[in-house]
Amino acid sequence: MSAATTRDRTPRAPRATRTPAPDRLCAEAVDLAREAAEEAAAPGVVGEHSGVVAEGDRVVTHYFECKEPGYRGWRWAVTVTRASRAKNVTLDETVLLPGSDALLAPEWVPWSERLRPGDLGPGDLLPTEQDDPRLEPGYTGEDAPPPNSALSTDLADHLDVEDAEITDRVPTRGAIAAVAEELGMGRARVLSRYGLRIAADRWDDSFGPRTPMAQAAPATCQSCAFLIPLSGSLGQSFGLCANELSPADGRVVSLAYGCGGHSEAAVMPTPPRPAPPVLDSTATDPFPLRPPTDSGSTVPEDTTTSDLGHS
Repeated sequence: MSAATTRDRTPRAPRATRTPAPDRLCAEAVDLAREAAEEAAAPGVVGEHSGVVAEGDRVVTHYFECKEPGYRGWRWAVTVTRASRAKNVTLDETVLLPGSDALLAPEWVPWSERLRPGDLGPGDLLPTEQDDPRLEPGYTGEDAPPPNSALSTDLADHLDVEDAEITDRVPTRGAIAAVAEELGMGRARVLSRYGLRIAADRWDDSFGPRTPMAQAAPATCQSCAFLIPLSGSLGQSFGLCANELSPADGRVVSLAYGCGGHSEAAVMPTPPRPAPPVLDSTATDPFPLRPPTDSGSTVPEDTTTSDLGHS
């Protein structure tokens, strides 16, 4: 093996990036940079000169402290340059830049990611994206023929073969749109499987079996009389609570959720009613205030005058 081949396979250390030294004339143009910063800023905002950084050959940036209220840690950056073999320094740009300890605004977040449940108020509009993963195309009837157009010949023959009792009356395609609208299918988009899943996860976290209320409940919502069943695939796991005293009133709850307002948790017995009074008769019995004189229970009064010994 030759020496040349050995040298070619020896790894070479990467070259260090050379930082150019600040150009002397550009570095001395502090007054020019200050005038440019004061022209761009308000009076009394530009502070002390804080440093010089070489951006390239004959390109230098001067930094000045910013005294603007609310811009703590920011600094004015004025870049100056000069042409090759020229002694006149010219202004390149003036900007306000944040420093390492600058007070910055929080990172911008799109409005669709900032929204939270309860932010939508009266009159607000919440648009959805065209490719929203929670939605998928539904039946709108746009691809259906006009209502007055009859069924195609091939489809009519197919129906005749399947159903021998079909009448001569040919149904119209307009009936398909009417049935679809009645079944709730006349929507441009419907919930996708992903949309159903994230909705189910959200409801299960709020009113599911892992909540403290469900852990202390005497029974689940599946056996509660206040549960209104849902149609569709979600009805296998969720329902609507109709108990006005329950914390989940008017909310979609899991069938495994429960609360103390269960219809069969504590059935109160009906209080007994007292029996109505029994009257032997409705007539009145007369009772004299004094007994009769011939009853023997009284002594007749002596009405004769006795001699008291008076003359």
